[in-house]
Amino acid sequence: MGRLTTSLCGTELDNPVIPASGTFGYGYEFSELYDINILGTFSFKGTTLEERFGNPTPRVAECTAGMINSVGLQNPGVMRVISEELPKLKKCFDKPVMANVSGFSVDDYVYTCEKLDKEPQVGWLEVNISCPNVHGGGMSFGTDPGAAAQVTEAVKKVTTKPVIVKLTPNVTDIASIAKACEDAGADGISLINTLLGMRINLNTRRPLIANNTGGLSGPAVFPVALRCVWQAAKAVKVPVVGMGGVSCAKDVIEMMMAGATAVEVGAANLVDPLACKKIIEALPEEMDRLGIDKLTDIIGAAL
Repeated sequence: MGRLTTSLCGTELDNPVIPASGTFGYGYEFSELYDINILGTFSFKGTTLEERFGNPTPRVAECTAGMINSVGLQNPGVMRVISEELPKLKKCFDKPVMANVSGFSVDDYVYTCEKLDKEPQVGWLEVNISCPNVHGGGMSFGTDPGAAAQVTEAVKKVTTKPVIVKLTPNVTDIASIAKACEDAGADGISLINTLLGMRINLNTRRPLIANNTGGLSGPAVFPVALRCVWQAAKAVKVPVVGMGGVSCAKDVIEMMMAGATAVEVGAANLVDPLACKKIIEALPEEMDRLGIDKLTDIIGAAL
């Protein structure tokens, strides 16, 4: 293994940098800007059983050191992802890809995961039980250990590939939910999704976002994300994928010291489409500065 390589649920990654779901589309748009094969992998846009238009507009609001979004899982539905999006991706990305899955019932998750599990290019299933921008699904499963375990166990029964459960920070005890997922068979944990937030238009005196609230992401959430990764990594033995406000090589290293095996980069891609490329290129120099020989040497150093 090289200096930057890491292993995620048995699959070696050239580096730990993974664009996060919802910030990288299905990959091929970014391939027009740089060779996306330099990435460890990426998590494609959150996919549901049926096509979704998403939430009403406006969906995005700026805030200090971050942004709030309430896109609402807009996607073409799993069957069109399989028939249209994955064939296009295959032309520009030759590594296993992470399939991000969301749903509104346990049956939704089971059906969608079972379909994507059969796709050769899918290497991992990132089961999103943490989206704050939909009602009757998403985060409602991720705020209760029992419900999180129920989804995990059901998905594991119909899949053969590693299942990584994505958790919300909008809870009082994230470690107990991570442990419940692990006990139910999860092969990994990823966290955090966005923090619930809102902005108000001072002129209209109404919320800026049509859905009233949305998910806060960006550098402002990094300390919260780091704390959650550290707590989850202490609670489970399966790999942890850290994310939340990561925007530079130093953040990647800090996440790995907190216990992350790999690190997802989200909002930074929306600010700079080359963000992940720049982070990968900056990692060796930052490692030299800190006296780090291999990234795998620092995983969990702060635990």
